[in-house]
Order: sequence, then structure tokens, then C-alpha cells
Amino acid sequence: MSDMTYKPKFFVPGDWNALFGFGTNILVNVLVLTGLLKFVIGMPGPILFGRILPALGLMLCLSTCYYAFLAYNLAKKTGRKDVCALPSGVSVPHMFVVTFVIMLPIKIATGDPMAAWGAGLCWVFVQSFVLMGGSLIGPYLRKITPRAALLGSLAGISITFISMSPAAQMFATPVIGVICFIIILSNWFGGARYFGGVPGGLVAIAVGTIIGWGSTFLGLGYGGLTVAGLGASFSGFGFAVPYPAVGELFGGFKYIGVILVTAIPFGIYDLIEALDNVESASAAGDSYPTVRVLGADGVVSLIGCLMGNPFINAVYIGHPGWKAMGGRIGYSAVTGLAILVLTWFGIVGVLSALIPVIAILPILLYIGMLIGSQAFQETPAKHAPAIILALLPQIAAWGKLQIDSALGAAGTNAATVGMAKLGQVGVIYGGLETLGGGATLAGIVLGAITVFIIERQLDRAAFFALAGAVFTFFGFIHNEAIGFMQSPTVVVAYLGVALTLFLCSKFSSFEPLVEEVHHPAAMPEAAE
Repeated sequence: MSDMTYKPKFFVPGDWNALFGFGTNILVNVLVLTGLLKFVIGMPGPILFGRILPALGLMLCLSTCYYAFLAYNLAKKTGRKDVCALPSGVSVPHMFVVTFVIMLPIKIATGDPMAAWGAGLCWVFVQSFVLMGGSLIGPYLRKITPRAALLGSLAGISITFISMSPAAQMFATPVIGVICFIIILSNWFGGARYFGGVPGGLVAIAVGTIIGWGSTFLGLGYGGLTVAGLGASFSGFGFAVPYPAVGELFGGFKYIGVILVTAIPFGIYDLIEALDNVESASAAGDSYPTVRVLGADGVVSLIGCLMGNPFINAVYIGHPGWKAMGGRIGYSAVTGLAILVLTWFGIVGVLSALIPVIAILPILLYIGMLIGSQAFQETPAKHAPAIILALLPQIAAWGKLQIDSALGAAGTNAATVGMAKLGQVGVIYGGLETLGGGATLAGIVLGAITVFIIERQLDRAAFFALAGAVFTFFGFIHNEAIGFMQSPTVVVAYLGVALTLFLCSKFSSFEPLVEEVHHPAAMPEAAE
């Protein structure tokens, strides 16, 4: 169909499922970051509910509406009725990074949550320009990088940082978590219909809320809900619109030295993660222009930052999941408009006191399962070893985080305990630290090397090994922070790998390559 004859529908029945799934996903993140700012940073209520959350709502609305607009244009151009908008929202890993690595240390040093807020704004400001600049080279990176490397690294994120925490919390409160999880799986994987087609996500949240409040009245307290907490939450009602926070932003530039150490590498992380997620959407049948996607992330993050939001926007993993639920165009824009209303009218506090978070977390686990499996389903079977290798840096980074958190809770750290003692009990802390540094980019490099070895394209594998040496030299991978030659042995190792692969490509003979019949979308090189 041509542009002139086909007008895509903005909202279809399947959008309801995706709306409740994606909307609750976004809501969970908003509730979590509200708790972080309130209880960790000690942000005053008027600033949190009157400045930060309204700015956050504006950013999320701009982002989701823009990606709905891209989906509409793609559907109109192709005449397809199954086009699904890219999901987007607050970058979850960075939500914790900016809170604990940037804002909290400054709050502790100054005793001023407002100074911490300014530093957070400055952090997002720098990252926004990294994303906008990176959008110019994004399409080229996507073209030369194998799909198994991109999706494998993405699967590592989904298994660890997306899936593990919800899964653990579900089984910590199984009466709510596991029951809600099975309700979701039965609907979204099993096709079971509830009560005349009510979305599975809504049924799960309703059941979890009923169980949570029932346990409260029985004195069991499974969901952590209280009548007093619900009553107090209504005091936050009110109308607030965002207005510029330029003074607070530039006040944060006094901490620019601390900020650059994390803002640049995490900006690159966002760039690579966005490439992964665009590739994931392409594998599901929806190819979006990489430059416009990455540039939009940077622009809407910058707008949010200038209005007072210290959290960066990102394209989310999960596009295939929302598409499989029936999501098309409207679910994205309606989610953004709903969050705008919730944040501008002070309703977020009421929802956090009304709905047990444990009833929403199973949705995140479902998305993690779907994305993790996509890496294997949408690539040739012979590339499975490359996917496994691409997973490992994320697993290492997650494992190190668990160790650091446990030692920190005990009032110590790995350096104090000693590497030798940790090694005696099988904890190879230094190895986890090196392997997990810059995990997303490291996973892509390792996965790409392996794919091209499997494909007998050793010259290309050598190129990625050389890129690994360069990235390591500047501290983008296998390091905790940017710096010159902080992991010299890893740099030398990558150079040795590049030389070995190059020599093998010139002087080795190979067994015949057995070609595999597979869907065209799963070729070694990423689809353009």
C-alpha cells in the first residue's frame, strides 16, 4: 500500500495488553526512582513531587510519543498492520548509577540534597551529548557488527540485571509473586484468556493487590501495604508543571571531574544498548532509522535535564515482547500520556502505597525471558557459542555487584578482605572486575570475534580484536573507569589475539564451511 492509501490505526485491541504490560513496567521504574530520591538522597517533597517528577513525566511523554510517531510513519510507508513502536523510558541501570555513584557521594560530602540534584542534572547533560554525537556513527556500527554479538550482549543484560532481581523478589514473596507470574505466563505465553479478554497484566496486578491487602488485614503483611501509608499518600495530591532548572544544572558543573569518569563510558553504554535494542526490533520485523532513534534519546534526555530530571532516557529492550502481546502504535503514546498525568498531579505516591510492587515485577521477568531467548531464536544455531561468550561479561558484572553489595552491607570491601582470601573460597574477584568492566561493549567485542571465527572470516575477527585492544587502552572495557592503559595485560592479550587471527587468515587452510539454512534475518551481519 502507498502512503496515500493506507492510514494506520493509532490504537488496536492488542495495544491494551501492551499498554498494561509496558505501562506497569514504566510505573515500576517511576516508583523505584521516587523511593531512591526520597529515602537515599533525602530529596525534599516539594522538589521531588513539584520539580523532578513533573520533568520526568515530560521527558517520558516526549519519548514515547516520538517513538509512536516513528511507528506510525513506518506502518504508513510499508502498509503493514503489525508495526510495533519501540519501547522507551528511564534507563534502569543508570537510575542506580546516578543515585549511588554520583548523587549520594555528593550528598554525603555536602549534606545538601540540592547539590546532589545539580550533579545528577550535569551527569545527564554530558550523557545527552554523547548520545547525540554517537547517533552519527551508530548505523555503521550496526552494519559491521554481527547480530549474535548484539543480541547476545543484550541477552546478558536481560538475564542478569533485568531478570534476576525480580525473580529473587518473587520467590521471596511467592504467595504474590509466583501466582502473578503464572497468571502472566498463562496469558502471554500460553494464550489463556481471562474474563472476556481482560489483559493478563491487569489481572496479575489486580490479583496481587487483592492478596497484598488481604494479607495486610490478616496481619501477614505479604505486600508491605498499610492503611496508614495509603492515607498519608493522599497528601501529595496537587498540580505541578516542570519549569527550567538551568541554575541547578550549571551549579552541578563544579563536580564535573567526578561526573566525567562515569558519564562518558555510560553514555557509550547507552549508545551500544540502543543499537542492541534497535537490532532486536529489526529481528522482530520492525526496522527503525538508527540515527533518529539514538538522536531522539539524546534530545529528550537533554530536554528533561534542562527541566530538572536527573535520569536519562533510553530505548528499552522488550520490543518483541510488546509486539507479541499485540502492541502496535498507541500503547507507547498512551503510556507516556498516562505517566504525564500521574507525575503532574501527584498520583505516583498514592499508587506506590496502593499496589504491591511484587505484583508488577513478574512482567519484568517475562520480558527478560523473551529477550534472552530471542538471541538464540533469531541467529543461526552455529552462532550459539558466540552468544554464550557475549553473555559472560554481564554475568561477571552482576556477580561483582552482588559481592560488593554484600561486603558493603557488612561494612567492608574486597580490598579490605583481600583478593587472596576471596580466591581461597572460589571468588575470583579480580577476574570478575576485569571481565565485567564495560560489560555491554565487551560482550559485543567477544561475541563478534567468535562469530567471525565460526564463519571463517578471521580477518574480520582480527579487526574486532584490535578494536578490543583500543577500547581497553582507553578504559571503555575491562576497566571500572576511563583511563589510559589501566589494564595493560588485557591490551596486550587483545593485540596478541588480533595478530594470531590475522596470521591464521593469511596462512592457514580450513575445512569446508557447512552452510546452514536459516531465516534471512539471522545472517551473521546485522540487517541494515
